Amino acid sequence: MQTDSNSPDHLASANNEPNPGKYLIPRSQRQRFFIQFTLMTLIGWVVGGVASIALEKIILHSVSSNIATQAQTWSILVRSLSNFVFAVIFAADQSLVLYRYLPGWQWLFATSIGWLIANGVSTAWINYISKIASSSPEDTLIFGFLSAIAYIISGIWLGICQWLVLRRYTADIWWWNFLPSISFFLITILVWLLFIVQNLIPETYRTPILYWSGQGLTAAILGAIPAIGLCTLKRNLHPKTGVSSSS
Repeated sequence: MQTDSNSPDHLASANNEPNPGKYLIPRSQRQRFFIQFTLMTLIGWVVGGVASIALEKIILHSVSSNIATQAQTWSILVRSLSNFVFAVIFAADQSLVLYRYLPGWQWLFATSIGWLIANGVSTAWINYISKIASSSPEDTLIFGFLSAIAYIISGIWLGICQWLVLRRYTADIWWWNFLPSISFFLITILVWLLFIVQNLIPETYRTPILYWSGQGLTAAILGAIPAIGLCTLKRNLHPKTGVSSSS
């Protein structure tokens, strides 16, 4: 009988954990895991953002003078490429922490695809809502509310992709489908609070303070909420694995 090398027992033994217990993240490792996962998410957010923006600017600058008539098409393609680069870097940084407990490449693939789908769906809905909304104050308020709802709901796509990986190694994992939406909801509340207190910030420093505080807290939420969720997951003691019998 041959055991799957990606099973939780194999990962635990490879990590020198003779008795990992019922939780995916052993209690003795939770604090370190939470700090590392949140920190790596923050790093992935910053590095991925810088890399994707730089790539987009470099490509658009190099091709703008040659194919001005197809600038819109190229802009869409380059933006899609930059989003892909960001998603891979963002997911890879998280995988550097998670590989001790899950196959890192599976998390990288699932998170990258899930992020791209969620981002694409929310962007499409927000663009559609902005086209049908007028410039009146009432419609502007409704547009902002509907855009926030579209952004929050889009997190389900990220949750589903990650759930497809987690369900093999953990038990009672159905609620993970909605966990990214909780993160997106908290981010929306954060943006709203920053908008309320912006007048308290000196106008000279308002824009950079709002931008960097928003980016930093967004990355922190995207790291802290999944880290807490991962620490509560129980291991699947009877995973569905490929087994071969020998007579």
